[in-house]
Amino acid sequence: MLVQQYIKILKMSTYKIIISGGGTGGHIYPAIAIAKKILEISKDSEILFVGAKGRMEMEKVPEEGFEIVGLNVVGIQRSMSINAILKNIKFPFLLLKSFNHARKIIKDFQPNIVVGVGGYASGPTLRMAHSLKIPTLIQEQNSYAGLTNKWLSKKTKKICVAYENMNQFFETNKLVLTGNPVRKDIENLDAKLLDAKTYFKVSKNEKVILVLGGSLGAKSINEGILNSIDTIKDQPIKLLWQVGKRYFDSIENQLNQINIPNVKALAFIKRMDLAYSLADLVISRAGALSISELTLAGKPSILVPSPNVSEDHQTKNAMSLVNKSAAILVEDKDTDSLLRTALDLLKQENQLNTISKNAKKMGKPNASEDIVNEIFKLIS
Repeated sequence: MLVQQYIKILKMSTYKIIISGGGTGGHIYPAIAIAKKILEISKDSEILFVGAKGRMEMEKVPEEGFEIVGLNVVGIQRSMSINAILKNIKFPFLLLKSFNHARKIIKDFQPNIVVGVGGYASGPTLRMAHSLKIPTLIQEQNSYAGLTNKWLSKKTKKICVAYENMNQFFETNKLVLTGNPVRKDIENLDAKLLDAKTYFKVSKNEKVILVLGGSLGAKSINEGILNSIDTIKDQPIKLLWQVGKRYFDSIENQLNQINIPNVKALAFIKRMDLAYSLADLVISRAGALSISELTLAGKPSILVPSPNVSEDHQTKNAMSLVNKSAAILVEDKDTDSLLRTALDLLKQENQLNTISKNAKKMGKPNASEDIVNEIFKLIS
Protein backbone atom coordinates (compact mmCIF):
# COMPACT_ATOMS: atom_id res chain seq x y z
CA MET A 1 0.00 0.00 0.00
CA LEU A 2 2.83 2.36 0.90
CA VAL A 3 4.57 1.72 -2.44
CA GLN A 4 1.35 2.50 -4.30
CA GLN A 5 1.06 5.81 -2.44
CA TYR A 6 4.63 6.65 -3.44
CA ILE A 7 3.90 5.88 -7.09
CA LYS A 8 0.73 7.94 -7.08
CA ILE A 9 2.62 10.96 -5.72
CA LEU A 10 5.61 10.45 -8.00
CA LYS A 11 3.56 10.32 -11.18
CA MET A 12 2.67 13.92 -10.48
CA SER A 13 6.26 14.89 -9.66
CA THR A 14 9.46 15.48 -11.63
CA TYR A 15 12.95 14.59 -10.52
CA LYS A 16 16.51 14.85 -11.76
CA ILE A 17 18.40 11.56 -11.65
CA ILE A 18 21.96 10.65 -12.61
CA ILE A 19 22.73 7.05 -13.57
CA SER A 20 26.43 6.25 -13.72
CA GLY A 21 28.51 3.29 -14.86
CA GLY A 22 28.94 0.99 -17.83
CA GLY A 23 31.81 -0.66 -19.64
CA THR A 24 29.90 -3.82 -20.55
CA GLY A 25 26.39 -4.70 -21.66
CA GLY A 26 25.85 -6.30 -18.26
CA HIS A 27 26.08 -2.84 -16.70
CA ILE A 28 24.61 -0.73 -19.51
CA TYR A 29 21.39 -2.55 -20.38
CA PRO A 30 20.12 -2.78 -16.79
CA ALA A 31 20.88 0.94 -16.44
CA ILE A 32 18.84 1.73 -19.55
CA ALA A 33 15.98 -0.47 -18.29
CA ILE A 34 15.99 1.44 -14.99
CA ALA A 35 15.92 4.78 -16.84
CA LYS A 36 13.00 3.70 -19.01
CA LYS A 37 11.04 2.52 -15.98
CA ILE A 38 11.67 5.86 -14.21
CA LEU A 39 10.17 7.72 -17.17
CA GLU A 40 7.29 5.26 -17.36
CA ILE A 41 6.35 6.15 -13.78
CA SER A 42 7.42 9.79 -13.70
CA LYS A 43 7.35 10.87 -17.35
CA ASP A 44 8.66 14.42 -16.90
CA SER A 45 11.72 13.47 -14.84
CA GLU A 46 15.17 14.29 -16.24
CA ILE A 47 17.82 11.60 -16.52
CA LEU A 48 21.52 12.11 -17.20
CA PHE A 49 23.94 9.23 -17.70
CA VAL A 50 27.60 9.56 -16.70
CA GLY A 51 29.90 7.05 -18.38
CA ALA A 52 33.57 6.57 -19.23
CA LYS A 53 34.97 8.04 -22.44
CA GLY A 54 35.79 5.41 -25.02
CA ARG A 55 33.56 2.75 -23.44
CA MET A 56 30.48 1.24 -25.08
CA GLU A 57 27.98 3.24 -22.99
CA MET A 58 28.99 6.37 -24.92
CA GLU A 59 27.42 4.76 -28.00
CA LYS A 60 24.63 2.59 -26.58
CA VAL A 61 23.02 5.12 -24.24
CA PRO A 62 22.40 7.82 -26.91
CA GLU A 63 20.98 5.12 -29.19
CA GLU A 64 18.25 4.69 -26.57
CA GLY A 65 17.51 8.42 -26.53
CA PHE A 66 19.30 9.41 -23.32
CA GLU A 67 21.94 12.09 -22.76
CA ILE A 68 25.35 10.95 -21.52
CA VAL A 69 28.48 12.74 -20.34
CA GLY A 70 31.85 10.95 -20.37
CA LEU A 71 34.55 10.99 -17.70
CA ASN A 72 38.17 10.47 -18.70
CA VAL A 73 38.60 7.52 -16.32
CA VAL A 74 40.17 4.07 -16.65
CA GLY A 75 40.54 1.04 -14.42
CA ILE A 76 43.69 -0.41 -12.91
CA GLN A 77 45.38 -2.78 -15.38
CA ARG A 78 46.13 -6.26 -14.00
CA SER A 79 48.56 -7.19 -16.76
CA MET A 80 52.32 -6.59 -16.40
CA SER A 81 52.83 -5.55 -20.03
CA ILE A 82 54.61 -2.27 -20.79
CA ASN A 83 51.36 -0.76 -22.07
CA ALA A 84 49.51 -1.76 -18.88
CA ILE A 85 52.26 -0.35 -16.64
CA LEU A 86 52.15 2.98 -18.49
CA LYS A 87 48.37 3.12 -18.07
CA ASN A 88 48.71 2.42 -14.34
CA ILE A 89 51.19 5.31 -14.00
CA LYS A 90 48.54 7.63 -15.48
CA PHE A 91 45.75 6.13 -13.35
CA PRO A 92 45.93 8.37 -10.23
CA PHE A 93 46.10 11.55 -12.35
CA LEU A 94 43.11 10.53 -14.47
CA LEU A 95 41.21 9.49 -11.35
CA LEU A 96 41.73 12.88 -9.70
CA LYS A 97 40.65 14.62 -12.89
CA SER A 98 37.52 12.44 -13.10
CA PHE A 99 36.62 13.28 -9.48
CA ASN A 100 36.72 16.99 -10.31
CA HIS A 101 34.74 16.49 -13.52
CA ALA A 102 32.10 14.36 -11.75
CA ARG A 103 31.74 17.00 -9.02
CA LYS A 104 31.13 19.70 -11.64
CA ILE A 105 28.55 17.54 -13.47
CA ILE A 106 26.65 16.91 -10.25
CA LYS A 107 26.72 20.56 -9.14
CA ASP A 108 25.51 21.69 -12.58
CA PHE A 109 22.76 19.08 -12.92
CA GLN A 110 21.62 19.14 -9.26
CA PRO A 111 20.19 15.58 -9.12
CA ASN A 112 17.83 14.33 -6.44
CA ILE A 113 19.68 11.02 -6.41
CA VAL A 114 22.64 9.30 -8.11
CA VAL A 115 22.38 5.64 -9.14
CA GLY A 116 25.50 3.52 -9.72
CA VAL A 117 25.43 0.36 -11.84
CA GLY A 118 29.12 -0.56 -11.65
CA GLY A 119 31.96 0.21 -14.01
CA TYR A 120 34.73 2.81 -14.09
CA ALA A 121 32.58 5.95 -14.11
CA SER A 122 30.39 5.02 -11.16
CA GLY A 123 33.24 5.30 -8.65
CA PRO A 124 34.04 9.01 -9.06
CA THR A 125 30.39 9.94 -9.67
CA LEU A 126 28.94 8.31 -6.56
CA ARG A 127 31.89 9.35 -4.43
CA MET A 128 31.31 12.99 -5.36
CA ALA A 129 27.56 12.59 -4.77
CA HIS A 130 28.35 11.37 -1.24
CA SER A 131 30.56 14.39 -0.61
CA LEU A 132 27.76 16.70 -1.78
CA LYS A 133 25.21 14.98 0.52
CA ILE A 134 23.16 13.59 -2.35
CA PRO A 135 21.60 10.14 -1.69
CA THR A 136 22.93 7.25 -3.75
CA LEU A 137 21.74 3.77 -4.69
CA ILE A 138 23.85 0.93 -6.10
CA GLN A 139 22.62 -1.81 -8.40
CA GLU A 140 24.94 -4.84 -8.20
CA GLN A 141 24.27 -7.31 -11.03
CA ASN A 142 26.64 -10.15 -10.08
CA SER A 143 26.72 -12.73 -7.31
CA TYR A 144 30.23 -11.53 -6.46
CA ALA A 145 30.39 -7.80 -5.78
CA GLY A 146 32.74 -5.67 -7.87
CA LEU A 147 35.52 -3.65 -6.27
CA THR A 148 33.92 -0.31 -7.11
CA ASN A 149 30.58 -1.22 -5.56
CA LYS A 150 32.23 -2.64 -2.43
CA TRP A 151 34.15 0.60 -2.02
CA LEU A 152 31.06 2.76 -2.56
CA SER A 153 28.75 0.69 -0.37
CA LYS A 154 30.03 2.18 2.89
CA LYS A 155 28.25 5.47 2.24
CA THR A 156 25.43 4.50 -0.10
CA LYS A 157 21.85 4.39 1.19
CA LYS A 158 20.53 1.29 -0.57
CA ILE A 159 21.97 -1.63 -2.57
CA CYS A 160 19.74 -3.54 -5.01
CA VAL A 161 21.10 -7.03 -5.67
CA ALA A 162 20.26 -9.93 -7.96
CA TYR A 163 21.38 -12.81 -5.73
CA GLU A 164 20.92 -14.03 -2.19
CA ASN A 165 23.72 -14.06 0.41
CA MET A 166 25.14 -10.70 -0.67
CA ASN A 167 25.56 -9.75 2.99
CA GLN A 168 29.05 -11.24 2.69
CA PHE A 169 29.93 -8.06 0.75
CA PHE A 170 27.45 -5.44 1.94
CA GLU A 171 25.66 -4.34 5.11
CA THR A 172 22.50 -6.41 5.49
CA ASN A 173 20.26 -3.47 6.36
CA LYS A 174 21.05 -1.82 3.01
CA LEU A 175 20.23 -4.84 0.83
CA VAL A 176 17.12 -5.30 -1.32
CA LEU A 177 16.79 -8.45 -3.46
CA THR A 178 15.34 -7.13 -6.72
CA GLY A 179 16.99 -9.14 -9.49
CA ASN A 180 18.46 -7.62 -12.65
CA PRO A 181 16.36 -5.61 -15.12
CA VAL A 182 16.17 -7.37 -18.49
CA ARG A 183 14.33 -6.93 -21.77
CA LYS A 184 10.58 -7.29 -21.38
CA ASP A 185 10.10 -9.01 -24.72
CA ILE A 186 11.29 -12.36 -23.34
CA GLU A 187 8.13 -12.74 -21.28
CA ASN A 188 5.19 -14.79 -22.67
CA LEU A 189 7.47 -16.71 -25.02
CA ASP A 190 5.00 -19.53 -25.73
CA ALA A 191 2.81 -17.12 -27.71
CA LYS A 192 5.73 -16.40 -30.06
CA LEU A 193 6.65 -19.98 -30.89
CA LEU A 194 4.99 -20.22 -34.32
CA ASP A 195 6.44 -16.89 -35.43
CA ALA A 196 9.84 -18.01 -34.17
CA LYS A 197 9.77 -21.25 -36.18
CA THR A 198 9.00 -19.28 -39.34
CA TYR A 199 11.60 -16.59 -38.62
CA PHE A 200 14.44 -19.06 -38.07
CA LYS A 201 13.14 -21.70 -40.52
CA VAL A 202 12.86 -24.45 -37.91
CA SER A 203 10.78 -27.50 -38.81
CA LYS A 204 8.06 -28.87 -36.58
CA ASN A 205 9.96 -31.84 -35.11
CA GLU A 206 13.39 -30.23 -34.65
CA LYS A 207 14.77 -29.62 -31.17
CA VAL A 208 16.64 -26.34 -30.88
CA ILE A 209 19.96 -25.70 -29.14
CA LEU A 210 20.68 -21.99 -28.79
CA VAL A 211 24.37 -21.07 -28.38
CA LEU A 212 25.23 -17.61 -27.05
CA GLY A 213 28.68 -16.13 -26.52
CA GLY A 214 27.75 -12.46 -26.37
CA SER A 215 27.60 -9.97 -29.24
CA LEU A 216 31.37 -10.28 -29.81
CA GLY A 217 31.32 -14.05 -29.49
CA ALA A 218 33.23 -16.44 -27.22
CA LYS A 219 36.32 -17.93 -28.86
CA SER A 220 36.53 -21.05 -26.69
CA ILE A 221 32.83 -21.88 -27.08
CA ASN A 222 33.05 -21.40 -30.85
CA GLU A 223 36.11 -23.66 -31.07
CA GLY A 224 34.48 -26.32 -28.90
CA ILE A 225 31.34 -26.34 -31.05
CA LEU A 226 33.35 -26.51 -34.28
CA ASN A 227 35.54 -29.33 -33.00
CA SER A 228 32.50 -31.49 -32.26
CA ILE A 229 30.05 -30.24 -34.91
CA ASP A 230 29.79 -33.72 -36.51
CA THR A 231 28.00 -34.81 -33.32
CA ILE A 232 24.74 -33.25 -34.48
CA LYS A 233 25.00 -34.18 -38.17
CA ASP A 234 21.81 -35.93 -39.32
CA GLN A 235 20.22 -35.39 -35.89
CA PRO A 236 16.71 -33.85 -35.57
CA ILE A 237 18.43 -30.84 -34.02
CA LYS A 238 18.64 -27.21 -35.10
CA LEU A 239 21.68 -25.36 -33.79
CA LEU A 240 21.13 -21.60 -33.60
CA TRP A 241 24.61 -20.28 -32.99
CA GLN A 242 25.47 -16.66 -32.25
CA VAL A 243 29.15 -16.74 -33.09
CA GLY A 244 29.93 -13.02 -32.74
CA LYS A 245 30.84 -10.45 -35.35
CA ARG A 246 34.58 -11.02 -35.22
CA TYR A 247 34.30 -14.80 -35.82
CA PHE A 248 31.39 -14.93 -38.26
CA ASP A 249 33.19 -14.93 -41.63
CA SER A 250 35.67 -17.63 -40.59
CA ILE A 251 33.04 -19.91 -39.07
CA GLU A 252 30.63 -19.41 -41.97
CA ASN A 253 33.37 -20.48 -44.42
CA GLN A 254 34.18 -23.58 -42.38
CA LEU A 255 30.51 -24.58 -42.11
CA ASN A 256 30.04 -24.18 -45.87
CA GLN A 257 32.89 -26.64 -46.43
CA ILE A 258 31.47 -29.16 -43.94
CA ASN A 259 27.88 -28.76 -45.22
CA ILE A 260 25.75 -29.43 -42.13
CA PRO A 261 22.33 -27.92 -42.99
CA ASN A 262 20.92 -28.05 -39.45
CA VAL A 263 23.47 -25.49 -38.17
CA LYS A 264 22.67 -21.79 -38.53
CA ALA A 265 25.53 -19.46 -37.58
CA LEU A 266 24.69 -15.81 -37.02
CA ALA A 267 26.95 -12.88 -36.24
CA PHE A 268 24.31 -11.44 -33.92
CA ILE A 269 20.72 -12.43 -33.08
CA LYS A 270 18.47 -9.38 -33.21
CA ARG A 271 15.27 -11.18 -32.24
CA MET A 272 16.42 -12.77 -29.00
CA ASP A 273 12.81 -13.12 -27.88
CA LEU A 274 12.12 -15.47 -30.80
CA ALA A 275 15.39 -17.34 -30.24
CA TYR A 276 14.53 -17.91 -26.56
CA SER A 277 11.03 -18.97 -27.56
CA LEU A 278 12.42 -21.74 -29.76
CA ALA A 279 15.22 -22.92 -27.49
CA ASP A 280 14.84 -26.33 -25.87
CA LEU A 281 18.31 -25.82 -24.38
CA VAL A 282 20.68 -22.84 -24.17
CA ILE A 283 24.49 -22.92 -24.08
CA SER A 284 25.72 -19.61 -22.71
CA ARG A 285 28.35 -17.63 -20.87
CA ALA A 286 27.37 -16.81 -17.28
CA GLY A 287 27.30 -13.03 -17.31
CA ALA A 288 24.78 -11.41 -14.98
CA LEU A 289 22.49 -10.30 -17.80
CA SER A 290 22.49 -13.73 -19.46
CA ILE A 291 21.67 -15.43 -16.15
CA SER A 292 18.79 -13.03 -15.54
CA GLU A 293 17.35 -13.60 -19.01
CA LEU A 294 17.61 -17.39 -18.71
CA THR A 295 15.81 -17.43 -15.37
CA LEU A 296 13.10 -15.03 -16.53
CA ALA A 297 12.56 -17.16 -19.64
CA GLY A 298 12.74 -20.36 -17.57
CA LYS A 299 15.15 -21.99 -20.03
CA PRO A 300 17.34 -25.00 -19.18
CA SER A 301 20.95 -24.07 -19.80
CA ILE A 302 24.53 -25.26 -19.92
CA LEU A 303 26.65 -22.43 -18.54
CA VAL A 304 30.28 -21.92 -19.55
CA PRO A 305 31.76 -19.22 -17.28
CA SER A 306 34.39 -17.01 -18.86
CA PRO A 307 37.78 -17.36 -17.13
CA ASN A 308 38.75 -13.86 -18.31
CA VAL A 309 36.73 -11.82 -15.81
CA SER A 310 37.60 -10.24 -12.47
CA GLU A 311 37.29 -12.38 -9.33
CA ASP A 312 36.02 -15.28 -11.49
CA HIS A 313 32.56 -13.81 -10.95
CA GLN A 314 30.94 -15.72 -13.85
CA THR A 315 31.63 -19.04 -12.11
CA LYS A 316 30.00 -17.65 -8.97
CA ASN A 317 27.02 -16.47 -11.05
CA ALA A 318 26.70 -19.92 -12.61
CA MET A 319 26.98 -21.74 -9.29
CA SER A 320 24.04 -19.76 -7.91
CA LEU A 321 21.92 -21.68 -10.47
CA VAL A 322 23.81 -24.97 -10.40
CA ASN A 323 23.42 -25.23 -6.61
CA LYS A 324 19.66 -25.02 -7.07
CA SER A 325 19.57 -27.55 -9.95
CA ALA A 326 18.67 -24.70 -12.29
CA ALA A 327 21.56 -25.13 -14.77
CA ILE A 328 24.46 -27.40 -15.77
CA LEU A 329 28.06 -26.13 -15.64
CA VAL A 330 30.80 -26.96 -18.14
CA GLU A 331 34.22 -25.41 -17.60
CA ASP A 332 35.79 -23.29 -20.31
CA LYS A 333 38.59 -25.83 -20.84
CA ASP A 334 36.02 -28.54 -21.64
CA THR A 335 34.09 -26.85 -24.45
CA ASP A 336 34.76 -29.78 -26.81
CA SER A 337 32.23 -31.71 -24.73
CA LEU A 338 29.45 -29.10 -25.04
CA LEU A 339 27.46 -30.64 -27.87
CA ARG A 340 27.70 -34.18 -26.44
CA THR A 341 26.51 -32.88 -23.06
CA ALA A 342 23.68 -30.99 -24.77
CA LEU A 343 22.51 -34.01 -26.76
CA ASP A 344 22.57 -36.22 -23.66
CA LEU A 345 20.57 -33.64 -21.71
CA LEU A 346 17.95 -33.28 -24.47
CA LYS A 347 17.23 -37.00 -24.08
CA GLN A 348 16.51 -36.52 -20.35
CA GLU A 349 13.05 -34.95 -20.50
CA ASN A 350 12.48 -35.07 -16.74
CA GLN A 351 15.81 -33.44 -15.96
CA LEU A 352 15.18 -30.73 -18.56
CA ASN A 353 11.80 -29.94 -17.01
CA THR A 354 13.29 -29.84 -13.51
CA ILE A 355 16.05 -27.45 -14.57
CA SER A 356 13.54 -25.26 -16.39
CA LYS A 357 11.17 -25.06 -13.40
CA ASN A 358 13.99 -24.31 -10.97
CA ALA A 359 15.37 -21.58 -13.25
CA LYS A 360 11.92 -20.01 -13.59
CA LYS A 361 11.58 -19.84 -9.80
CA MET A 362 14.71 -17.69 -9.69
CA GLY A 363 13.46 -15.17 -12.27
CA LYS A 364 12.62 -11.63 -11.17
CA PRO A 365 10.13 -10.21 -13.71
CA ASN A 366 9.54 -7.00 -11.72
CA ALA A 367 13.19 -6.08 -11.19
CA SER A 368 13.05 -2.69 -12.95
CA GLU A 369 9.97 -1.58 -11.06
CA ASP A 370 11.32 -2.79 -7.71
CA ILE A 371 14.59 -0.89 -8.22
CA VAL A 372 12.80 2.28 -9.27
CA ASN A 373 10.54 2.05 -6.22
CA GLU A 374 13.67 1.99 -4.05
CA ILE A 375 15.03 5.02 -5.92
CA PHE A 376 11.83 6.98 -5.34
CA LYS A 377 11.67 5.99 -1.69
CA LEU A 378 15.14 7.45 -1.17
CA ILE A 379 14.14 10.67 -2.95
CA SER A 380 11.02 10.95 -0.81
